[in-house]
Amino acid sequence: MTEEIKENENSMTEMDGFAALGLSETTLQAIREKGFTEPTEIQAACIPLLLEGSCDVVGQAQTGTGKTAAFALPILEKIDENDRSTQALILAPTRELAIQTAKEIESLKGERNITVDAIYGGASYENQFRKLRSGLQIVVGTPGRIQDHLDRKTLDISRIRFCVLDEADEMLDMGFVEDIENILKMSPVEKKMLLFSATMPQQILHLAESFMRDYQIKRIKKGTETATNTEQFRFDLRESNKMEVLTRIIDREADFYGVIFCRTKVQCEEIGRKLQDRGYNAEALHGDLSQKQREIIMQKMKEHRISILVATDVAARGLDIQDLTHVINFTIPQDPEVYIHRIGRTGRAGKSGIAITFVTPSEKRKFAFIERVAKSEIKQGVIPTAEEIIEARKERIIKAVMEALAEPTDMYQETVEKLLTTVDSVALSNTLMKMLYGKYLDGSQYHRIPALEKKQKTEKAASEFRKERSHEEEEYVRLFIARGRKDGLTKGELANILIEQCRVKDQELQGIQVMEEFSFVNCPAKVADHILKVFENRLDNGRPLVVKARPEKDAKPSKEKRFTFKEAPRKKSNTATRQIRSRRRWEDEAQPYGRDRRYDDDDDFFSSRRSSFGKKPHGKYSRKR
Repeated sequence: MTEEIKENENSMTEMDGFAALGLSETTLQAIREKGFTEPTEIQAACIPLLLEGSCDVVGQAQTGTGKTAAFALPILEKIDENDRSTQALILAPTRELAIQTAKEIESLKGERNITVDAIYGGASYENQFRKLRSGLQIVVGTPGRIQDHLDRKTLDISRIRFCVLDEADEMLDMGFVEDIENILKMSPVEKKMLLFSATMPQQILHLAESFMRDYQIKRIKKGTETATNTEQFRFDLRESNKMEVLTRIIDREADFYGVIFCRTKVQCEEIGRKLQDRGYNAEALHGDLSQKQREIIMQKMKEHRISILVATDVAARGLDIQDLTHVINFTIPQDPEVYIHRIGRTGRAGKSGIAITFVTPSEKRKFAFIERVAKSEIKQGVIPTAEEIIEARKERIIKAVMEALAEPTDMYQETVEKLLTTVDSVALSNTLMKMLYGKYLDGSQYHRIPALEKKQKTEKAASEFRKERSHEEEEYVRLFIARGRKDGLTKGELANILIEQCRVKDQELQGIQVMEEFSFVNCPAKVADHILKVFENRLDNGRPLVVKARPEKDAKPSKEKRFTFKEAPRKKSNTATRQIRSRRRWEDEAQPYGRDRRYDDDDDFFSSRRSSFGKKPHGKYSRKR
């Protein structure tokens, strides 16, 4: 008995935060049963205002901040249980969010005799007619279906006391603005309005000004800090390579269970079909599916009968899937908030998760902005090779077999003994492995990605020789390049080419000189060897494009010629000064190696652009001023 009292006392202490907001004991008990302990920011800001009824509320908060309870708890407190008419209307952008919101309100009502249900498109009209006739005190629905019931006069909102617009920005983006305005015009003026939105565009404020009387805006700090348990990666690749890289990522994992986000319904359907054709347990979720189909897919995902869900942002609104291991952005999101919302679906409840984003060359600037605003550490992902995937699968097979050996069975002993009289155990094991795992261990199912393999190989080589470099003074080597001003080459372009093609650093290129027919550059010995290796197969009339320059008789030690951008020589020409400043401006924009990468990594600049030499520097490669 003493322990039970003590437990109740502790619960009451934990609930002090909610009790201070003015909620009744019935509501507090329901909150206790839900396992809530302290109110979130949006709850603490909105609940007292709504209970007082002194003004309308516009709340800016992300999904997952507890905003459903922020408007549901005050509404439940104010509903008249004896009045069976509709007293609260909540509009949501998608069917899934409407269903989820209705369930959440149902779980928060506690012992109150209050009816609540979701009304949405794609569901049976007859069932909805029956529910509405019996008296729904809280109606949660999508704008289109709510407008339809109003037109049919099967729903009466003339006596509602509360109207909530949930995810208002999404509803506007989906083209529901006309329906929303019509619905609000049919509702009583004296109702209390609550508007919740992740963003606050001008249209939202226009709605507030048009349909709210005295309102307060409560902004909760944007969730720019992404989940700490989510490890984030980016893969720079071409559009044509996305599918191959996606399958490799999935195959590398032992238990992939994730959501793949796409921009359009067509792309979503296409990726889902391609994954199914390759034997993956995948389904596509988008707005063109019927409600029954969507519910079946979601049930399959929750029961782990499928492990991959391909979805659009709109279709994924309101999805509640636990224990996701991965979120993959097949296309980059439109803004940082959407990115944060997407990757926040994994790494929950103290569990780790992985978020991966595919970035094409044309999207690099946009993604750099998302990364900066989201304040996220997004690492460069390394695409697994076919060999690495097969090795990982072999390890999983060994582990599975060892676990199976822990539970021996005599069921197959007679068959095995007969087989062993004609073949040796190794041959038998090999045959069984081929029968069971032949396709699983077939590396030929993966297509080569030459450009990406070359890039990763180059970056790996560059990384290796940098790690090997000692802190001592390095010997500098002078390289001769068989291209010059007549070919349209400038100091800036030469630096750009070497940085992009060889993955060397800006400060490793010193003493660049561009003559009429050839050029020179100084760099550390190991860097020079790496550059020579990259260009060893690129020829000019049978001769290498890049070779070591002949040593100058009166050349001074390379140390005297060296400089960095932090300690540039004071007596330099204006051209050199502009060159240095130009590079620093690119660095300020957080571009890779200080420059905007505008051509594919497998382009052979010296050969493919040869026709442009002798003309004005081509804009594709020219440095911005």
